[in-house]
Amino acid sequence: MQHRKKTNHKNKNQLITALVANREGEIFELEGYAAVGMAASLYEPLTIGRTVPMPYGGELMYLPTRSPIVCNMKTGEIERLIENPYLPGDPIFPVAAFNSPGYVQAWLSAYVEDQPAVPLPLFSYGAVGWHEGEFRSAVICVDSEPRQDLRRMQREKIVAGVRQMRKVMPENRLRKHLEKCALEYGCPAGKNFFLSRYEAPLPTSRACNARCMGCISLQKDSDIPCSQNRISFTPSPPEIAEVALEHIGRVKKSVVSFGQGCEGDPLLAADVIEPAIRRIRETTPEGTINMNTNGSLPDVLEKLFDAGLDSIRVSMNSVREACYTAYFRPAGYTFRDVLKSIDLALGRGKFVAINYLNCPGFTDSPEEAEAFIRFREQHPVHLIQWRNLNFDPIRYWKAMNEVATHSTPIGMKTLLHRIRGLFPDLRYGYFNPPKEKWGPKRGKRVI
Repeated sequence: MQHRKKTNHKNKNQLITALVANREGEIFELEGYAAVGMAASLYEPLTIGRTVPMPYGGELMYLPTRSPIVCNMKTGEIERLIENPYLPGDPIFPVAAFNSPGYVQAWLSAYVEDQPAVPLPLFSYGAVGWHEGEFRSAVICVDSEPRQDLRRMQREKIVAGVRQMRKVMPENRLRKHLEKCALEYGCPAGKNFFLSRYEAPLPTSRACNARCMGCISLQKDSDIPCSQNRISFTPSPPEIAEVALEHIGRVKKSVVSFGQGCEGDPLLAADVIEPAIRRIRETTPEGTINMNTNGSLPDVLEKLFDAGLDSIRVSMNSVREACYTAYFRPAGYTFRDVLKSIDLALGRGKFVAINYLNCPGFTDSPEEAEAFIRFREQHPVHLIQWRNLNFDPIRYWKAMNEVATHSTPIGMKTLLHRIRGLFPDLRYGYFNPPKEKWGPKRGKRVI
């Protein structure tokens, strides 16, 4: 096991206590042992300085068929624990944090797989510990906007919004689908539509031309369960426009977005999206029409720009072709098509964001960092949405290491600071901004 240095006993009060779980899933702190963060083969004891109070809305999970990696506070050694040292014979398991939107993970929960180990569900598994009565997460805030703050999403208000929208558009199938997203799956974007706030989702496409390892709506020949079901119908242009126009009419600085977790890629539904965009723009110039996409079909994308599409967010786990292809597993397009779409959008004066799926140990490897710097020099996108990759990290590292070489990571915080220093015009965030906020970002930076 690699770790940068032994724990300094003089600083042991700065360490945060490890969290573990028993076989019943009960989570508790393990006195005498510090929490450890993991990034590929690197292990780091967690301190107050490397963590923040766990953001509201985060959830704790325990990881079965795995053993926790912790730091012995007496010796400073990194250890794997199979059983509770205070209750010999009782197995213990690692604990991870699924952190709130707007926070990128600096370290992952440290563990070793037991054999056989079942694949982890499609979540991110951040390092977490306990100190003086509070949970602390190893995360970095990249977007402080409360767009998906659960405290601002009271269920009674969402239900009231659902009832109102039923009256406004009683026969609209897309509205019905969004009800399920908001009330059953707890989708924050769906909730915001019924709360008449921020960004409204416009899921449309039943098909996709990628087979992403971490696809949350379709997993073929996999032991990994889907997080939600994909939309089962294609909304008509009038249905799409009706939902979009209702949101734009109710919300100042509104955004409506194609490309959601409950659908494939919207470029494959351009035959209904293009006329829907034209209907919206024939009615109003207000609102921002955005598309979250894999950017696979630049010719199709150009037609959508002609219709009135304002911005795109392109999903990428890596800016290196081999690693991108290993994760997205494209069918009928190539990494070069993605770059062509980005350049097309930039050439048309559109706002371009990258949905950069992050995994400590890979994203902050020197090889990926240098590739990203070259990518930004050649493709001056406006915004990086630092998003946590929802996938089993050990299986992800294995897949990436099969197609590329990765050295010891430099650390996510170092990476973010380095990119910020090289590209001060590049915005950091998590959410799709409305066009009223496309100018240079003012105020306090989140990093």
